[in-house]
Parts: sequence; C-alpha cells; structure tokens
Amino acid sequence: MKRLFILILLSFSCATAWSCADNYNEYRSDITTSAPENGSIQDVKVHSAAMNKDIDVRVILPKNYAQLKDLPTVYLLHGHSGKASDWDANGKVSRWVDLYNVILVLPDGGYDSWYFDAPEDPTYRYETFVSKELIEYIDSHYKTRADRNFRAITGLSMGGHGAMYLSIRHQDVFGSVGSISGGVDIRPFPGNWGISKRLGTIEAKPENWEKHTVINLVDGLKNGALNILIDCGSDDFFYKVNCNLHEKLRTNGIAHDFYIRPGAHNWDYWRNAIQYHLLFFDNCFKKAAAKQSNNK
Repeated sequence: MKRLFILILLSFSCATAWSCADNYNEYRSDITTSAPENGSIQDVKVHSAAMNKDIDVRVILPKNYAQLKDLPTVYLLHGHSGKASDWDANGKVSRWVDLYNVILVLPDGGYDSWYFDAPEDPTYRYETFVSKELIEYIDSHYKTRADRNFRAITGLSMGGHGAMYLSIRHQDVFGSVGSISGGVDIRPFPGNWGISKRLGTIEAKPENWEKHTVINLVDGLKNGALNILIDCGSDDFFYKVNCNLHEKLRTNGIAHDFYIRPGAHNWDYWRNAIQYHLLFFDNCFKKAAAKQSNNK
C-alpha cells in the first residue's frame, strides 16, 4: 500500500529538481494521519507608514507558544479579491501550526495589489509593507527566529505571484518560497484582475509589465539563493505560465521543486497544496538548523 501511494505521488509530480526533504515519505505519512488542533489565532492591526493606514493581519500561533522560542515563520498571501483570514477560513491552515511549531502570518494584501509598490498608484505599496514593515512588526512582537533561513513565504494566485516576486527581490528577507496556482507571468492577462490600475496599460507602460512579472526576475536569481516550490493544477488557467516558469528555472540551472496535480483554480486544490508547502518549509527549516548547529 505504501509503495502504491509513493507511485501515485510521483505520478502527480511533473518534475522535481531539488528538495529540502531528506525523508519525504516519512513526513508525508505524518501529514496524512495527523489532524492537529487549531492553533491560537490573533487578529492584529499593523500600521503601514508607507501607505499611512492600518492593515489587518491574522497571526496563528501554536497552542504551546508560551513554552516555545525562536520559531520559524511562514507568510501566506491571499489571492485577488481576498482578505487576511482567507487562508485560515478557507484553507484550514491553523491545524498545521502545532505539527510544525511554526508561526503563520496572514496579511491583507489589498483587493488587487499584486503585492507591488505600484508605479502608477502611490497609495499601493504592498511590497514595502510585506517585505519590510510587516516583517519588522512580527519579529518585534512575536518569538520568531529572525533569520531569513527560518522565514518562508507562499501564496495562491495573486499571492503566488506576490510570494515569488517578493522573495526574489528580497533574498535577504526570505530563504524559502512557494507559489500555488501563481500568476507568475502577468503579461498574457493585460485586461484582468486590476493589474493595469497598478502598472498602467500594457500598451502605454510595457516597461512596467516587463519589470513586474516574476518570470523576468529569474535572470537575476542564482542557484541555491532560494528554496523554491512551484505548484499548480493541471486544469488551472495559470498552468501554462507555471510550466514556462519551471522551464526557465531549469534552463537557467536554478534548482527547484515543481509539482503538478489534477485540479483547478479553487480552494479544493489550494487546501490540499498548502500541506505540501508547509512540509517543504519545515524540512528547509530543519536543514538550516542542522547546518547552523554543525557550524558552531
């Protein structure tokens, strides 16, 4: 039965170039058999000086948080038209914090921010908020391990784009990144999801579109700089752009994990996918901890 499960799992994976997990199947069995209790949820307001407003953020802590210290953090970005609570309310992510002893941070990224500092709208500076202001707030208010090697970011759709965009541009902040059904190349969708409000139209401001799409940032990425997991459903409208990103990473010699499973652009897929991302990040955190311990 275990062998059958492994073969099924491998059939869902289009390509795997690299993984932090040295014992994937053992950890995977933990995920399928464990259903931890929900963690402690805190809804806070984090002030953004860059945007001169308070932003909703949901923070999910392990139940034994008081007895823990130096916890890794995972930032979860919602999709277009979403809100801070989405990953908890719809993704059910709070059940995983006790298994991994991790802090989950769920910021409100605006209705259609795409997590840019928007060149055509100075009121939208979500890159600054997530990559700087929010990080500083979380590290100063919670018992985090304030080290890029113990800080990961992932997200769905618009948030998948945001996670990749922010991590590549801020490699000093994030050590690991994931993207679930991410809009990792926005150029094929010039009329969708409010992107033109942030960048201008693709006809009038083509340079903005070229500079703010994830796939073009890969050329500035060195192999091993980030632990990368890309994940997309085979029936997703972002499937092709995710395959294109995988091919560019592979061509450029950038090690990464790339998973394709049956599924579309919906919560059924995202709720299943997030457990793979949290497992991936947990293994990255453990690998970083072991390396630091060995270097002492």
